[in-house]
Amino acid sequence: MGRHDYPGSDSSKSGEGQVTVMPPIEFFIAGVQKGGTSSLAHYLRRSSCVQLPDGKEIHFFDDESVDWSAPDYRPLHAHFNWSQMSGVIRGEATPIYVYWPDSMERIRCYNSGAKVIVSLRHPSYRAYSHWRMETTRAAETMSFDDATSDVGRCRVSNAKGGVHRVYSYVERGFYAPQIRRLQRLFPPDQLLFLRTDHLWAETGRTLSRIHQFLGIAPPASTERTYVTPYHRTGRDSIAAAALSRLNDLFNADIHEASRLTGVSLSDWLEPDYREPMAPD
Repeated sequence: MGRHDYPGSDSSKSGEGQVTVMPPIEFFIAGVQKGGTSSLAHYLRRSSCVQLPDGKEIHFFDDESVDWSAPDYRPLHAHFNWSQMSGVIRGEATPIYVYWPDSMERIRCYNSGAKVIVSLRHPSYRAYSHWRMETTRAAETMSFDDATSDVGRCRVSNAKGGVHRVYSYVERGFYAPQIRRLQRLFPPDQLLFLRTDHLWAETGRTLSRIHQFLGIAPPASTERTYVTPYHRTGRDSIAAAALSRLNDLFNADIHEASRLTGVSLSDWLEPDYREPMAPD
């Protein structure tokens, strides 16, 4: 890594006044929430040439308390070990970034050369998994049907900026607008879109694609892991009526997301599609 300045670099003095330049973080797993990002981070940690931070989700670029007119990147960089300055690439996984306003714009200002990975999950199943997580956290008291109804969704549309960190079960599943924003900000060779169900069902092939995208050696192990950070009692599945209702709602967006990314999502539109992963 060359010793030149980067937009998001930090400089610190070492012995005898020598200046060490910290390069910016090189890749981001930017979404989607409940899209297997914990599993993906777990897989990447197995590689000796990949460094992820001490915690999975830093939530730096969605932090509205930061002065984004002159951001201080030291709190972000403090999550990483900088004792090794070559032979390693650094990345982080905060899956709200692809959804949260201005997060990806801030990442582009920080490192216009960053690579971005987005794992797309069937939006109806994603919504249900999100709701289960929030009920486990005691952040949600509405039933799933109510939370994804017009009444429940008003909590998002009426929130500041029309976004909400907790109640956005449906809104986060409209992938096409999020994809368009990414494609406006980054060139195609810096974007990788994959499917969460393929990460589960075709683990080796999917991990090889990710490693190739990051420019690192193929994974030594492709043992399948599905990480769920919230432990729940029961393994209930989304009700058929709710699944059908949401599938109808997401139908057009799935078509558009597939067109934009070139990732085939046609099987998501089949009435008998079921996720290969256990309910989470």
